Amino acid sequence: MKKDKILVIGACGQIGVELTLALRKMYGDTNVVASDLREEHELLKGTGPYVSLDVMNKEMLHVLIIRHNITQVYLLAAILSATGEKNPLLAWHINMQSLLNVLDIAKEENIDKVYWPSSIAVFGPNSPMQDTPQHTIIEPTTIYGISKFAGERWCEYYHHRYGVDVRSLRYPGLISYKSAPGGGTTDYAVEIFHEAKEHKQYTSFLSENTYLPMMYMPDAIRATIELMEADASKISVRSAYNLSAMSFSPKEIAAEIKKHIPEFTISYEPDYRQQIADGWPNSMDDSLARADWGWKHEYDLAKMTEDMFKNI
Repeated sequence: MKKDKILVIGACGQIGVELTLALRKMYGDTNVVASDLREEHELLKGTGPYVSLDVMNKEMLHVLIIRHNITQVYLLAAILSATGEKNPLLAWHINMQSLLNVLDIAKEENIDKVYWPSSIAVFGPNSPMQDTPQHTIIEPTTIYGISKFAGERWCEYYHHRYGVDVRSLRYPGLISYKSAPGGGTTDYAVEIFHEAKEHKQYTSFLSENTYLPMMYMPDAIRATIELMEADASKISVRSAYNLSAMSFSPKEIAAEIKKHIPEFTISYEPDYRQQIADGWPNSMDDSLARADWGWKHEYDLAKMTEDMFKNI
């Protein structure tokens, strides 16, 4: 067991629950402090320390970090793309200030490592849609994307200016069965499994040929931990790495589901989220992550679909 003491902020979200459990397996239950504004998630209960925390309260966060001798911080708290469009100023405020609070305390307390997720939302309609490269035109059109792009610049700034070891991944759409998605544009790819199992029917809020980069949660958790475990000398990107596994459309995932539930049907009623998705990449080039720290995805659409139906 390593001697690190880890704080996970936003531990009750879609990524947070599974990441906290994975980190507790690696570092020991008592060495990973979970925190969130919400009540403790059912899957976390009894697995290790839990603290109610508002990341916007910098003093409270600072005290918590000192009291628990925290050496690594994973900041996952955020307002996501679809939710953010309903209240852009709040989304900007929470997404930016939470990161600045963590980066500033990390600088002051010499915290070993900070993890903060970025997203494919940093890309906009002027970015190349196919195999979107690591370095390209970045002109996001959602407040979530704008806040993530600004956050990437802050991470790079704190690394170059103050030596803060902060690392980041541009997550694609994430699919999981353990915890519910939190108001993103790719949430359809989680909802569709539950609806298929319960009602044999799903109405997609994205059109049938909307391709988006996606990833199964076990791959996302493993990528996050592998990035954080990599030697600092291997990290060449201090904004956020492109990360990829698969890319599919609602039509394609529906066809894969039909192999398991032949009577399943899908219909399409695109809403405001369609416009968000239209500005995002269809697929991503993550060759830098693969070259720098050996990233390799395990799940494709068929393997993920099989695993989802085994578990939901």
